[in-house]
Amino acid sequence: MTITQLGTFLKITELNSFSAAADSLGYAQSTVTTQIKQLEDELGCVLFDRLGKTISVTPSGERLTTYAEKMLQLERDIRLDVTDEEDPAGILKLGVSESLCISRFPQILMEYNKKYPRTEIRMQFVTHEYIPDLLQRGEIDMVYTLNPLIRDERIRILHQKRERLGFYASPGHPLTGRTIREEDLKDVPLLLTGHNCNFRHMLVSDLEKKGVSPMIVLETSSKEILKQFAEGGYGVAFIPDMTAEAETRDGRLRRLSWKGADFPVYSQVLIHKDKHQNKAISGLVDIINRSK
Repeated sequence: MTITQLGTFLKITELNSFSAAADSLGYAQSTVTTQIKQLEDELGCVLFDRLGKTISVTPSGERLTTYAEKMLQLERDIRLDVTDEEDPAGILKLGVSESLCISRFPQILMEYNKKYPRTEIRMQFVTHEYIPDLLQRGEIDMVYTLNPLIRDERIRILHQKRERLGFYASPGHPLTGRTIREEDLKDVPLLLTGHNCNFRHMLVSDLEKKGVSPMIVLETSSKEILKQFAEGGYGVAFIPDMTAEAETRDGRLRRLSWKGADFPVYSQVLIHKDKHQNKAISGLVDIINRSK
């Protein structure tokens, strides 16, 4: 078996389609079919049940998935580590929070690309509940996230920095210029992140403890949409400070003076506890440590 065959196999399991995998990989569909047939012949088992135009992974295919992910992870590690130590080459798969991509990470990435031009960073947005599993399976090499501190015996923290969450409203909002606490948010339209976001959980839990039933008029994972609605006067957005720097500087949004509970969040860089911290990873961590 080859790394190419295993990569094709994983792409099919990801997209649940031979034709979609062929399009994604830039192969003819016959090439994908041949690769999987060769893999099945070598292993002596069927990896996919083909039911008309529908496919499903067999139990043997499920078992292979775990090993294939590890093999491709090892290939990336080899390409990044067994090379010129000062100029690593290969692919670094990074999970990142949307909030960091809005504000801080683009500049970090530009600096990294200049210093390590032979290393290609491939990014995907991640949410906190999946981070340990993604690192465990080797689907990503490292994570740059904005969350409460993530504690898991499977991961190692390479960087952490305290960040701030804030309440943002248009300059003409009735709460602008006032010092507010939980009780002041009663019957105030709130613009919050989605159900799977820790920011939302922290605020809603705090309000409920203080006997305030939150009036949530918009929920979305997009901080940009939350800011636009806040600018339009439709409510108060609860978002990371780093995502509203431009709007605050331009006077489009005002940060409300909050004297209620604290909401501790941190920017964090995480890797699996057993992963080798190669030059490509260390170089990115160094740049993140120096960033504002």
